[in-house]
Amino acid sequence: QLQLVESGGGLVQPGGSLRLSCAASGFTLDYYAIGWFRQAPGKEREGVSCISSSDGRTYYADSVKGRFTISRDNAKNTVYLQMNSLKPEDTAVYYCAASRSPGCEGPYDYWGQGTQVTVSS
Repeated sequence: QLQLVESGGGLVQPGGSLRLSCAASGFTLDYYAIGWFRQAPGKEREGVSCISSSDGRTYYADSVKGRFTISRDNAKNTVYLQMNSLKPEDTAVYYCAASRSPGCEGPYDYWGQGTQVTVSS
């Protein structure tokens, strides 16, 4: 069964850090572009970051540039999203998704179930 599983979410104070993981089973992430998305209550889902499969190029939404870092560990078949200097507006359910397209333009073929990130004092 092809599956993506996110983990690492939780409650953190403003200014804190979290590292989200996106682990794949049933397929190899090396050949997929991996995107991180988030959806806050009452808002549309938005793209946060992506790492391409073709050249490892990374992309970030303006709202997270300089604070978030996406990376791959092919040996562990896992993609990470390191989130630093978290703000209350980063609160959302975070999803990872895999695309057969080498770049980050999608479409995304597989989605995880999401992990909640709450930034609050």
